[in-house]
Amino acid sequence: MKMLTAEITRLLDKLYNLRGEDSVILAKMKQEKDIATKTKERTSSEKTTLQEKIENLTEEERVLAEEGEKLVNALSHIKTDDFKIVLEKLKVDFNPDRLSEEVNRLLPKTIEKVQEEKKSAKDELVKVEAEMNTAIATIEELAIRKDEAIENQERLNEYFELALNGNINITRDSITSLLEKFDFNEDERREAAKIMMFPEDALYDYENKLKNAAHPGMSISEVFQEAKENVQNKEEEVKDNSYEEVEEVKSPKDELIELLTDLGFDHLEFTSNDLDKVLANYSVNVLKNNVEYAKNNKINLDLFIDNVELLYDKEFEQKINKLIEIGKEPLDIYLNPGILIKYNKNDLDDTINKLRSSGLDPKKVPLMAY
Repeated sequence: MKMLTAEITRLLDKLYNLRGEDSVILAKMKQEKDIATKTKERTSSEKTTLQEKIENLTEEERVLAEEGEKLVNALSHIKTDDFKIVLEKLKVDFNPDRLSEEVNRLLPKTIEKVQEEKKSAKDELVKVEAEMNTAIATIEELAIRKDEAIENQERLNEYFELALNGNINITRDSITSLLEKFDFNEDERREAAKIMMFPEDALYDYENKLKNAAHPGMSISEVFQEAKENVQNKEEEVKDNSYEEVEEVKSPKDELIELLTDLGFDHLEFTSNDLDKVLANYSVNVLKNNVEYAKNNKINLDLFIDNVELLYDKEFEQKINKLIEIGKEPLDIYLNPGILIKYNKNDLDDTINKLRSSGLDPKKVPLMAY
């Protein structure tokens, strides 16, 4: 009669685990399904968001082109002499030709930026849809694999019941073929077949130990688990860490996205090129200070989405202060961000001084004309 050695006990622990509800194979499938389901839900939400963004950008592109054309056409029919007295009395520097040139200069760039943002969103949508489709395919595949795993488990339990009753009439090849589906190696398959075909050598002894170790009210799966844990403790086996979560190392772009989210942005509103541009000039303190300063002065944060350069502009606060000092409102600044990009602090000071030396009040001169 063969002794129930620690090696054989471990093999039977593995076999009995596969017989119960806590089978590692079924547990792994459940884990994979949970991950795929979460991925499907996340990507489905991202897909909807991206589709809405693309629709909005398409409409924005259309409106910009349409309104831009109307504005240029309107300015072309305005003659400064028709409003000469009122402009002089109000001391307003209004030059329709110059405004028309500015619109013609800025409009194509603005439309191009919207087009680039839309293209980036479309590219991201393709990736999200691919990830979502993979998750859906994984869920469908796991459903098929689970049915097959349960069928194999039922066959394994049938073989064990026959072996424990001393009536097994299954060939060795049938047993080893079944165990191969559970990823047992050749030695394990051969040894397990012997145990089932000759249960008096070790199987009866193992079964008796399980029954004697059982506590009232414990299910057979719980009994198997307890026996398995006892053997693991005695043998000081190394724990299987295959399912432990590995702490994710965040990339610089991930950290930037997290920071932008914390500051109140939706990172999907930035293109990949925008994020790369910020990273190339990245300063956490400057970015935080600029955003907080804009918030404190009630300047809409969309200013940064359309002009990412301002996120890392070290003179941002000084230039805003200067414009507010001469009487410009936050809304004026928000609607004319080009002045913040066009000038550094010294150039802005020079421009304001030139206006004053020409007898003009910088407050009354539209920022678009700077």
